[in-house]
Amino acid sequence: MNQEYILSPARQLTDAEQALVWHKPSTHKASEEERRICAEVRRNWNRGEMKIANILLEGDAGSGKTQLAKALSANFGLPYTKVTCFADMDKSDIIGAILPVISSERLEKLESADRTALKALCESDGFQSAAGVLTDVLGITPEQAALKMKQLLKLAAENTDGEAVEYRFYPSEIVRAYQMGYVLEIQEPNVIRDAAVLMALNSALELDGSINLPTEIVRRHPDFIAVITTNRSYAGARPLNEALRDRVQHSEKMDLPTKEVMMERAMAKTGYSNERVLDVLADTIIILDKTARANAIKGVAGMRSYFYWADAVAGGASVKESLYHKVIYKITTDSEEIKLLEDALASHGLTESLEEVETQVKKNGILKP
Repeated sequence: MNQEYILSPARQLTDAEQALVWHKPSTHKASEEERRICAEVRRNWNRGEMKIANILLEGDAGSGKTQLAKALSANFGLPYTKVTCFADMDKSDIIGAILPVISSERLEKLESADRTALKALCESDGFQSAAGVLTDVLGITPEQAALKMKQLLKLAAENTDGEAVEYRFYPSEIVRAYQMGYVLEIQEPNVIRDAAVLMALNSALELDGSINLPTEIVRRHPDFIAVITTNRSYAGARPLNEALRDRVQHSEKMDLPTKEVMMERAMAKTGYSNERVLDVLADTIIILDKTARANAIKGVAGMRSYFYWADAVAGGASVKESLYHKVIYKITTDSEEIKLLEDALASHGLTESLEEVETQVKKNGILKP
């Protein structure tokens, strides 16, 4: 771990917390954005009202937002966790939920999935959020876990008739990170419909903020860092709430990196080192990305497409054929839009370059030099 950016060197993490600190794989290459954010956060960490602890990463899918959020965990030496927002989130998804504890006799009468979920919640040690418990035990998405919590709340209430009821509070992942001092990635808060939910989130993101729980008031841990990641032009997304934006102290516009960085990352990810091929593939991705934007085509030509395309070519796939399956069809399958993308490649000489690379690959018979 690089000690240069450690924010709280005296802090002792538990074994469970240490396991949540992201460890950079050998393929990770620090970006300019990563170095800039780390330097700014470290410089302002002990400057009171000038502290930087709410960060916004806004860009297209595949631009490296989550990878960057995880890299901050590694650099700062703090546990990483995330929440993925969805349209119908309510306040219980922000703060957590209270469930009545039902007797073992009544528990055994429930359906298997409900019984498994309630048992797992009752046996949890509080280190993991309720949604996290359900996600792991039932193998469902965070959105499905939130819905399941509401169903369990109703179910548990129906099975406590005539008994003295004991209640237990299960915190959300947001509360856990907020209270324990983690790096929390909040993915796509701009899809949330309910303004009241956003207001609760806004309040929590104040540097001296707090969250009012049914059982207590939780103060923001001094090490808590919120990394808000949002996609541009994402289906169902709205402009990011102005109040939420105002609470951000540092923002990054996440676009494709430079061609040199793209090639470097592709080499590290795939182990493929033919620079001529990677250069042409990178140029193609860049032109497709610009063309899609200019023509309001919703799909994205990003780093993920580049990695998978390069890996396919390294594995022996046709350069031109795999272009469609790994890149173009991910952007669009509309015939007119595909024609626009093809014309853009031709006008920039990339159709010819791709043919040359294809010939080179076939002539060599093997892709890796």
